[in-house]
Amino acid sequence: MNLSTRQLRAFVALADEKHFTRAAQRCHLTQPAFSALIRTLEDAAGVRLFDRNTRNVELTAEGRVMDASARRLLGELDLVVEDLRDYAARRRGHVTIAALPSLAAGWLPGLLARFHQDYPGVTLQLRDALLDPCLDMVQSGAADFAVAAQRADMADLESEFLHADRFFLVCRRDHPLADRRQVRLRDLSRWPLIQLARGSSVRRYFDEALGSVAAPPLLEVEHLATVTGLVLAGMGISVVPAMTLFHFQRDELAIKPLAGKPLTRPLYLVRREGRALSVAAQTLYDLLREHVSELGD
Repeated sequence: MNLSTRQLRAFVALADEKHFTRAAQRCHLTQPAFSALIRTLEDAAGVRLFDRNTRNVELTAEGRVMDASARRLLGELDLVVEDLRDYAARRRGHVTIAALPSLAAGWLPGLLARFHQDYPGVTLQLRDALLDPCLDMVQSGAADFAVAAQRADMADLESEFLHADRFFLVCRRDHPLADRRQVRLRDLSRWPLIQLARGSSVRRYFDEALGSVAAPPLLEVEHLATVTGLVLAGMGISVVPAMTLFHFQRDELAIKPLAGKPLTRPLYLVRREGRALSVAAQTLYDLLREHVSELGD
């Protein structure tokens, strides 16, 4: 038996009002149209649901069985509609965003705080990870979208360019390179280099830029905080993108631009190809896109 919500609401209205005219008015129908709706419901059920005469309308025994079920179904449907409206209005929802550690620590916190203030009912999850895990989370559906670089395998992913993150030299202020206005890439090979691990987007773009002239690093580490400590200790120099420079804002350190064609790490908003984001996730996605200028130069 196929029942429509229109039929169920008409049934409940008649069970409540016990009067065809009042029930029809409640449903915003003419009395003939309302009566026809009740008849089609009884025909579909195969039983009489109401006893009626010129004075009274009462539920039959089968009608009383129908009454409890109809009210339960309509109540559940109203809850579903209310839930959907809450999600559409961003009063509820959940967003998981994956991001490279430098973005998760530097650019994103302020924007996430802004989003949370506007939509406190939406729960947020931030997964900070290196490039491959970031994109893997989006591919598997564990994250709604990512703020990351690209890799060779972008299968099932679509990306929207966000920002070109320019590289800078960082060294101690007593290092010979600290006195220069700009530093050429080929000059870096003369000095011990502290590098992030090969799994990082920073390392990938730096190695591509230097190509065959890249010297083996003195040390490879996983975290930018470790790079900072090693450069502070005078172990070597490093080349890092602008989005990571908040780690190196120290009196003892110098930050120098690189000469020549800018060396950059392109950053993207990455989502699953052909998949719609939830309303809450799309709102956060649009917020990041609108505030790309805050990434800086």
